[in-house]
Amino acid sequence: MLYIVATPIGNLEDMTFRAIRTLKEVDYIFAEDTRVTKKLLDHYEIKSTVYRYDEHTKQHQIANIINLLKEEKNIALVTDAGTPCISDPGYEVVDEAHKNNIKVVAIPGTSALTASASIAGISMRRFCFEGFLPKKKGRQTLLKQLAEEKERTIVIYESPFRIEKTLKDIETFMGKRDVVIVREITKIYEEVLRGSTSELIEKLEKNPIKGEIVLLIEPQQKEQKGGNKYVNDTD
Repeated sequence: MLYIVATPIGNLEDMTFRAIRTLKEVDYIFAEDTRVTKKLLDHYEIKSTVYRYDEHTKQHQIANIINLLKEEKNIALVTDAGTPCISDPGYEVVDEAHKNNIKVVAIPGTSALTASASIAGISMRRFCFEGFLPKKKGRQTLLKQLAEEKERTIVIYESPFRIEKTLKDIETFMGKRDVVIVREITKIYEEVLRGSTSELIEKLEKNPIKGEIVLLIEPQQKEQKGGNKYVNDTD
């Protein structure tokens, strides 16, 4: 059986009882970075064998994992932090498992996407998730396409080294928007910054931020509180 196990983003107390038990009971754990996962396993005294599974090793590891599963071994797949198969290559081994009629079980837990959405204070009734934006090729094209989103909140992951550029690009290709920056979610310096793109650009130029970032971009038409209708900002 293949278990997709969510792990803490930062705060180790976010590990669920079920996740701990699963990682202790499986025959093997496949991790994005074995060094990162080893710290978590040591904290919970988990002795299961860990192998690497990431973008660089997936070509041969997918076959290895499927063969082990066919031998009725139990395997857990984890990412460095949060829920696997979101902005990482985990979905490919899950897809192959389904094709081979192997049962896949979700062990849910922390996700930077949903955790940030829950404290952003904006409507998430409808949203689209874009992961990380392209650094160069295709970046402008994608932002122009996203500018056509009128009713859905747009969620992306971003680096502190590119956040200012991204805010400027959003303003250039999507127009002035209200945005929310959630950084260091579940960690000591967790912070929520809200405002227009220009306001946050000015703020970050004076006080640069660190840590991993989830950026939420409000739609041009905001949902009215207490209802499902949308109104234009300029009305």
